[in-house]
Amino acid sequence: MGQSRFNQVFLAQRMILLRTLQRMVSNHSTAEDLLQDTYLRVTRALKERAIDHLEPFVYQTARNLALDHLRAQRIQGRTLLEDVPMEVLENVVEPQSSAEDATHAKRLLESLTASLGKLTPRQQKIFTLNRLNGLSYQQIAEQLGVSASTVQKELKLIMAICVGVASRHE
Repeated sequence: MGQSRFNQVFLAQRMILLRTLQRMVSNHSTAEDLLQDTYLRVTRALKERAIDHLEPFVYQTARNLALDHLRAQRIQGRTLLEDVPMEVLENVVEPQSSAEDATHAKRLLESLTASLGKLTPRQQKIFTLNRLNGLSYQQIAEQLGVSASTVQKELKLIMAICVGVASRHE
């Protein structure tokens, strides 16, 4: 079976695959990305060898990519939480705090802003893409042309700076 047969199968099953991926990852744009990755992976596999049962292979490839994505998210979330000491997490100001707590939070935010302003432009971009836009290490790495490991190391450094600022305000 060749590429043209795969294109037919992919187009016929595209919406079902997309809905399946959306249910798995709970995010439409991520599901779209995974669907594109599925197409590329299967195309690459077809160039290397013949695939007898194309439709199940496509579904299994999509499922594996979704599971890899979920696993990476879980690891990323665990890594970032483990990098922040519990006392810092416990000292996050509640919405109904006293004026003293609000003043403390304002000073902390000003210090964090100043410290983050001293980061390199690449570090600021990594921080913004991850913390504000919610992009994964891999997505940021691809966008900036660096390795996912570099992104992870930079974020770890940035989080250490944030923790240092927070601990100075205790």
